[in-house]
Amino acid sequence: MIVTTLSACRVLPVITAKDANSTVALAKALGRGGMKAVEITLRTPAALDSIREVAAQVPEMIVAAGTVTNPDELHRAVEAGASMVVSPGSTPRLLRAARDAGIDFVPGVATASEVMQGLDEGYSCFKLFPAVAAGGLNLLKSLAGPFPDVKFCPTGGLSPANFREFLALPNVVCCGGSWMVAADLVDNHRWDDIEALAREAMATAPA
Repeated sequence: MIVTTLSACRVLPVITAKDANSTVALAKALGRGGMKAVEITLRTPAALDSIREVAAQVPEMIVAAGTVTNPDELHRAVEAGASMVVSPGSTPRLLRAARDAGIDFVPGVATASEVMQGLDEGYSCFKLFPAVAAGGLNLLKSLAGPFPDVKFCPTGGLSPANFREFLALPNVVCCGGSWMVAADLVDNHRWDDIEALAREAMATAPA
């Protein structure tokens, strides 16, 4: 079940892949730091190759494809080896395509109406995006009232300063962030620093 998977991950690093080799090295560093999953966004030409190589070379890591916005991207991500798909939003076509593909899917929402549309299609775990800009902690607390069984993975604006507050909420199972995979760290191959940031995040994440 996707909620169980995300609950075990706690923190999901959101990666913008530069090339497959550096993304593999990055995933290994994150794994050494205790992280169990990576989200590789479909924002660059290297994304699908990176998904393929991480899935092959770091098999213990859950590989999610992020920024999936249509059924074609979803199918290409699945073919590349993604075991989970994450979207910044959702459409009826995308929700149904993910269901038909039998892939774990985390659709994006920012409003109560979008949560209701997802529930209508059989989903109950959502990415809140952009989390801080959309309302952050107060929005998540407000959504808990009408949707007591819905779980969220907030992403967007989370940092070392605030991610623990999000994870402490009962309707949050995981959070997405990019502070441990910042471009300057990856570009300069600072794998030890990345490992240390990952270890710190996992060690201090509320259980």
